[in-house]
Amino acid sequence: MIAVKAYAAFDPTTPLQPFQFERRDLREHDVLIDILFAGVCHSDLHQVRDEWGESIYPMVPGHEIAGKVIRVGQEVTKFRAGDTAAVGVMVDSCRVCNPCKSYLEQYCVEGATGTYNNYERDKKTVAQGGYSTRIVCDERWVYHVSDKLDLAAVAPLLCAGITTYSPLKFANVKQGDKVAVAGLGGLGHMAVKFAVAMGAEVTMVSTSPSKEKDARRLGAHHFVLSTDEQQMKKLKGYFSVVVDCVSADHDYQIYLKLLALDGKMLVVGLPKTDPRVDPFELQKNRRSIIGSMIGGTVETQQMLDFCAEKNIVADVEVIPMEYINEAYERMLKSDVRYRFVIDMASLK
Repeated sequence: MIAVKAYAAFDPTTPLQPFQFERRDLREHDVLIDILFAGVCHSDLHQVRDEWGESIYPMVPGHEIAGKVIRVGQEVTKFRAGDTAAVGVMVDSCRVCNPCKSYLEQYCVEGATGTYNNYERDKKTVAQGGYSTRIVCDERWVYHVSDKLDLAAVAPLLCAGITTYSPLKFANVKQGDKVAVAGLGGLGHMAVKFAVAMGAEVTMVSTSPSKEKDARRLGAHHFVLSTDEQQMKKLKGYFSVVVDCVSADHDYQIYLKLLALDGKMLVVGLPKTDPRVDPFELQKNRRSIIGSMIGGTVETQQMLDFCAEKNIVADVEVIPMEYINEAYERMLKSDVRYRFVIDMASLK
């Protein structure tokens, strides 16, 4: 067994605190990674506080993991010691259903195994995440990372990055397309970067005038206040794609009205209250609402390669491990531009 230092939640209400546990010894296809950076996702906070139910404690959060390979199992072919590598939201799946065979493991019929707060395939071992010094993972769910990218800023690509890249690729966004991104946060700032890199004309739609400067810095060509009725009226039927990254409760109709013929509204934000949809707004222009959940293993590697080609990383604030509880409180206030990343050297 491999001794690991970590930070963990022990119940829904008390702060995360130091924790020690053991990872499994390497199996034939396993990779042992020295975790250098771990991104902090808002879903970490939801699960730590049991806001989605069925949380398992003690819980080591973290599914945006970047580091260096230390050792590999004897049958591993994709990695060797010293490689820069990453692990994302999943660490296993059934591997035999149609989605898994198509490398869309996030849609595994049995359910993919989450990197943390989940039971591994034996239904007994609890998976523990990236707020830790090391992780052992089957090579299928480990990704190569270009050494030319800032590794701390790579970590959030494993969730915020793939969550926005995947639907944009599904919608076949290309040169000249008109794309609106709703909500400038951890997801929205990545959606802007990807859509711009894909050649689209990108408009940021926000409720906050203060976001305009950042939106343009990130590459957005236009900025529109969703509360400005005149501006929004001019944009009715203008966009081929709207990426809805808003996690607060909001009205879907506002964004549906922006879609042109056969326009697609890509939903990646998770409001607390189920949104209402007017069927008439769907019928107009033959619009569609499409959900999307992270990405499979092949697409995640493609995303990381695209980021290396286009020099895309997340905007991050690097923090020490012991700052995590303060970081959670700041996340609740949207006081981060745009993703916290833990420097795991602070734990070692």
